[in-house]
Amino acid sequence: MSQYNLKNKSKKKLKSLLMRRSVILLLLLLLQLGVLVGTAVYLSQAQFYLYVLLHLVSLLVVFVILMKKDNPSYKLGWIIPIMAVPLVGGLFYLVVGDKRIGRAMKKRIDAYARILERKQYKRGGYIEELRRQNPMQARQVEYIYSISKAALQTNTRVKYFPCGELAFDEMITQLRQAQRFIMLEYFIIEEGLMWDTILEILEEKQGQGVEIRILYDDAGCFKTLPLGYDQTLREKGFQVVVFNPVQPLLNTVTNYRDHRKICVIDGNTGFTGGINLADEYINEVERFGHWKDTVVMLQGDGVWNLTEMFLQLWQFSSGEEMEAQQFRPTCSYPRDGYVQAFGDSPLDALNVAENAYMQIINHAQRYVYITTPYLILDNEMMTALTIAAQSGIDVRIMTPHVPDKWYVHPVTRSYYLGLLEAGVRIFEYTPGFVHAKMFVSDDTTAIVGTTNMDYRSFYLHFECGVAFYNASVVLDVKEDFLKSQEICQEITLEEERQVNPLRRLGRSLLRLFAPLM
Repeated sequence: MSQYNLKNKSKKKLKSLLMRRSVILLLLLLLQLGVLVGTAVYLSQAQFYLYVLLHLVSLLVVFVILMKKDNPSYKLGWIIPIMAVPLVGGLFYLVVGDKRIGRAMKKRIDAYARILERKQYKRGGYIEELRRQNPMQARQVEYIYSISKAALQTNTRVKYFPCGELAFDEMITQLRQAQRFIMLEYFIIEEGLMWDTILEILEEKQGQGVEIRILYDDAGCFKTLPLGYDQTLREKGFQVVVFNPVQPLLNTVTNYRDHRKICVIDGNTGFTGGINLADEYINEVERFGHWKDTVVMLQGDGVWNLTEMFLQLWQFSSGEEMEAQQFRPTCSYPRDGYVQAFGDSPLDALNVAENAYMQIINHAQRYVYITTPYLILDNEMMTALTIAAQSGIDVRIMTPHVPDKWYVHPVTRSYYLGLLEAGVRIFEYTPGFVHAKMFVSDDTTAIVGTTNMDYRSFYLHFECGVAFYNASVVLDVKEDFLKSQEICQEITLEEERQVNPLRRLGRSLLRLFAPLM
């Protein structure tokens, strides 16, 4: 190839890169940040009293943060950078860190709350049945119900998928059988084999009169879908909502993302778990070695909670008033324990998902096995894991060996030493990246869902999961963990104590900023 052609090709690549929406947005955000910092520095140099004022603003912001009800680790993650750069730290927090929400978002939150209030939730008699079987499980059900209004259900058939490929095959089968409606809510959708296959089925079903609703997160799909893709889908006849469209402005509202993965078919079949609608989740494309993920399929009464979650966020996002009764399940299945699909929201100060995890740890009698892509722990979770292990509970945690984010993996490893010293066993999945989010304990209780063990999932994302009590699927989750453990590298206390001090220092420094990741 001639030098001219090489230069021409390079120019085209550069032009293509610069025209990407993500690059344009990043440049605009950096420009705003530069203007903010530059203006503050210039004014402080020109006027001494402004220099003092900016420092006082940072100091006042620190006091405000200390008085907030946020997790202490989350607060510390902001206080350190603010005090390190007091000239602009306080201003930066006020722009992007404060959880105050704009008027438009506030109205949507209020509408969302009114939708919840209008719902008529029914517990049935299942909670009392479970209480007689296992009072500790009943306590957890009561907690989840009291916060998320997620009813305990039975008469549900559950199928567990230990990898995205198997879940995708079943999803295709169920989508082809849709008669009334299909609801899809995903953090990431990306054009490729997986989405193109689903899209073809959706078009076919839409032509047969099946109602199609698609809800996807704008930030999650920022790099994976072209600008205006929602309109492309609407032209196909689908109803589409883009959750919280990303604006080229420095503000805290952008932090609130819809990280859920929900597929509901006719109200009788529902899928949730770790996989998004992109080829890497089914190992059609390899990015970080083998992608280990999990999904559960519910059929029967237990699907209703997933349907409600979708409808609530759909109405919250679109403002469309809908009659929920028409989407109720019409099929029931023989009992196999209890299921409780539940959602978590950043719009309140109640951390349902993390607290449900901690209840499993605190109630464990024999073992707790955990699978998570990110292990970024606050003090409460670290304490719960440590006490459980020191009390003789077999606590095991599986994390990736091949990271998807270079700056997060060292933070995950920064917790290893303290956990290992307490007796927790840690396994890294050597074939590649673990994206599954699972808890299983004592052959009786499990949670499979979308919530990572990090601050973003616990505090800033809409998440969902399904808790299982005394159901056969609990043993499926346990078996998958133990089978995956066989191809993992166990991290030993001796190895971790021999980590280079400089590397350990680097991990610790990154860990200080973990709440911001």
